[in-house]
Amino acid sequence: MSEILEGACHCGTVRFSVKLLGGFKTIRRCNCSYCRMRGAVAVSARLDDLTIHTGAEALAIYRFNTGVAEHHFCSKCGIYTHHRRRSDPTLFGINVACLSGVSPFDFPDVPVVDGVNHPQDTGQMRVVGHLRFEPE
Repeated sequence: MSEILEGACHCGTVRFSVKLLGGFKTIRRCNCSYCRMRGAVAVSARLDDLTIHTGAEALAIYRFNTGVAEHHFCSKCGIYTHHRRRSDPTLFGINVACLSGVSPFDFPDVPVVDGVNHPQDTGQMRVVGHLRFEPE
């Protein structure tokens, strides 16, 4: 997938475009303390493949634990748009719910990676489960 996707936060202050790394094949959730509470489904993009068009000044950053991961969110509506990955700081994780025409419920099976036992600490990326959506 080499197409450019458009995205935005809930209120539209932050608007961006992104070219995903491997399309939606990189989709995942994480079970670390922050991601468990945030509940987002993310896909990967290279740092150079994300362009913030408007609202960069409205983006706030949250860091915790090692401080390597940067979780970006709109300071007006609070929606997480993307984060710089601790597991690979050359990549962003992009919130699929912010992508135009995409919903986390479009994916029937989302792997959950082990962020509690982080790959930078253990030396391995491990899938610990799957989040499934089965429409009625």
